[in-house]
Amino acid sequence: MSNRTEMTDDPITEFLRLAEVESVMSGGFTAGGDWSVRFPPPDKLKFFASARGGCVLRMEGDTDDVPLAEGDVVLLIAPRGFVLCSDPAVAPREAREFFGDVRGGIVQVNEGVDTLHIGGHVRLHPDYEPMLTGALPPWIHVRATAPEASVMRWLIDRMVEESAASRPAAGLMLTQLAHLLFVQILRAHMASGESLRAGWLRAAADPRLAPVLRRIHADPAQPWRLDDMARAAAMSRTVFAAHFKAVAGVAPLTYLTQWRMRLATHALRRGSVPVAVLARDLGYASESAFSHAFKRVVGVSPARFALSSAA
Repeated sequence: MSNRTEMTDDPITEFLRLAEVESVMSGGFTAGGDWSVRFPPPDKLKFFASARGGCVLRMEGDTDDVPLAEGDVVLLIAPRGFVLCSDPAVAPREAREFFGDVRGGIVQVNEGVDTLHIGGHVRLHPDYEPMLTGALPPWIHVRATAPEASVMRWLIDRMVEESAASRPAAGLMLTQLAHLLFVQILRAHMASGESLRAGWLRAAADPRLAPVLRRIHADPAQPWRLDDMARAAAMSRTVFAAHFKAVAGVAPLTYLTQWRMRLATHALRRGSVPVAVLARDLGYASESAFSHAFKRVVGVSPARFALSSAA
């Protein structure tokens, strides 16, 4: 596409940009002695980290308690309530008792300061959120002993510093640090060896398919054929097609079409590219061919989609 100068050929980078990901540190709390706080199910992806000291996590619907050590980070994908506590035997108090209408900052649960926990949330454009949540488990726990945790530890420490000091542009710093923390959580999950659900994220993490996805994302307008993709993966056509569908959940050419349409919807929402130019930049021989593919995948014509996005 003609506006791809700001893009890279990394599929995950492109997805996060198109999804307009915004990560925010919403606050934190300190506690000591006996304490227990119940948090309601979040309406967005939520992350929280043990910046100092440890605690116990009790996830709604799970029977096993999970110990969190200092430096551990959790990303909650499913809208499930949870309890953070010093001991599961302590009766929990509701988070609203402490946070109320507070926006940002560190609150006191009691007079103790043995533990410090920070948290935040991640917003994605509604059109892209299902792509990410569908590719991830209900929640991710990155332990402080994981190879990626050293970077997270640095980010957490900086977030605590910025939230405690009244520095210029602290809000911007916290947003950027929270965004980096979210990306590092995704990296840690992909590197953990845990089984990923069939989908784009698993395909991006697959060593045989990652080069193919990078080439497709770098040049979506190219008239890709199955043979071209198989060669990029150093696999036979038959084996490649079967492996791609098993890992990505769709056939290779279906993935290509879906990705082109995601680029198209992003451009149409911004209103910066005429449909005819968009069709050419995405590799379609005519505007009508592009419009037919768009309506088949998106459900409405490009003109109607652009009109509804502008309303």
